[in-house]
Amino acid sequence: MRHIISILVDNEFGVLSRVAGMFTARGYNIESLTVAPTDDPSLSRITLVTIGDDNRIEQIIKQLNKLLDVVKVMDMTDGPHIEREMMLIKVQAVGGEARDEIKRLTDIFRGRVLDVTDKIFTIEMTGTSEKLDAFLVAIGRGSILEVVRSGVIGIARGEKHLRV
Repeated sequence: MRHIISILVDNEFGVLSRVAGMFTARGYNIESLTVAPTDDPSLSRITLVTIGDDNRIEQIIKQLNKLLDVVKVMDMTDGPHIEREMMLIKVQAVGGEARDEIKRLTDIFRGRVLDVTDKIFTIEMTGTSEKLDAFLVAIGRGSILEVVRSGVIGIARGEKHLRV
């Protein structure tokens, strides 16, 4: 099962390396990883996506909590949450009909065209990973020139929050 784990860490040199090293040392895979400072400049938030059963996720959380720089760990998958990922995609858009179809699909998926040339559209798309994957399928692999994805970020719904 796919799990989104949020980790509040001290904003110090080497923390990300230690977190990633813990995954490597135990043979766990990281599907997606994002890191950014929080509103408190002394803390950063790592959001990672990994796959595993409940026992594996429990072990991952226990191991993360043992790391000195880790302040708090939360498995977002345990409760209601909001998750988003951003994608920038460069697609071939040659000919009026192809350009119209790309624009129509972009509108349907609530994306934005950021840059236009006579042959290429650069599109911004935000949503769940499933939505972004569906857009890639709809647009067709043949017209895709380049894809850049941010990785998942997430926040718990309601009263639950990751804070010191």
